Amino acid sequence: MTHIAGEKLSSVLPELLRVSHEAGAAILDVYNSDFAVEQKDDRSPLTLADRRSHEIIADRLASLQAFNLPILSEEGRTISYDERKGWNIFWLVDPLDGTKEFVKRNGEFTVNIALIQNGQPILGVIYIPVKNIFYFAAEDLGAYKLENSSMRSLNSLEVILNASVMLPHITHHASRITVISSRSHMSPETEQFINDLKTRYHEVDFLAAGSSLKFCLIAEGRADVYPRFGPTMEWDTAAGQAIVEQAGGRVLRAGSQEPLFYNKEDLLNPSFIVTAQTV
Repeated sequence: MTHIAGEKLSSVLPELLRVSHEAGAAILDVYNSDFAVEQKDDRSPLTLADRRSHEIIADRLASLQAFNLPILSEEGRTISYDERKGWNIFWLVDPLDGTKEFVKRNGEFTVNIALIQNGQPILGVIYIPVKNIFYFAAEDLGAYKLENSSMRSLNSLEVILNASVMLPHITHHASRITVISSRSHMSPETEQFINDLKTRYHEVDFLAAGSSLKFCLIAEGRADVYPRFGPTMEWDTAAGQAIVEQAGGRVLRAGSQEPLFYNKEDLLNPSFIVTAQTV
């Protein structure tokens, strides 16, 4: 059974940052143009940017000889469960998370790459192209944020870590809690969850953000809890879960102490709650 951990796992991070940066550049080329919006089968918007990012990531990941692993991507979701059910370790990719935010041109979209082992994310990279910001994490390494660095100078893990900030790095206030929720999705269950928090905390603040940025803000310590009762897919959450967990937080199924599990027959996630290290 294939198992990847420790030094070998961390060693792939420089290449993953380069891959996500290249995919992000392709996305920005479309973002800054007069792009067309199509419709996927589920009626969510699909743009040329999704496809270009997917092609770049799939090609680069396939060339990683030390990590010759299968890839499951949002844009390759047609792979049957019979084919992938035996995958012990694989890449799980969302080439453009937050397509609705992309179409709205608010900048809150990301490139997500995760490595899944035995149903759990052990590595995650989230890149925000508009801001040139990376969040990344690996098992036994921790979680980090890297801002505004030239990829040419980041040719080793040591250089990358020296230029990054370890997460979390913002202090939680015990009497106040900050809830973060989707900018595009607000369900009645989420509203009830927030109302319940108001009975337990002196002050409840609220943030809204698109895409996997919500996971990043939890890992960073800028928000304390992210309740998600609306539909998400496995590629929406895997990289974010890796980053939150390596920052000391948790991503649990709503009403349980079980983490989200990956490579299920149905790739739809159950409802879940993300909490920061100090909550």
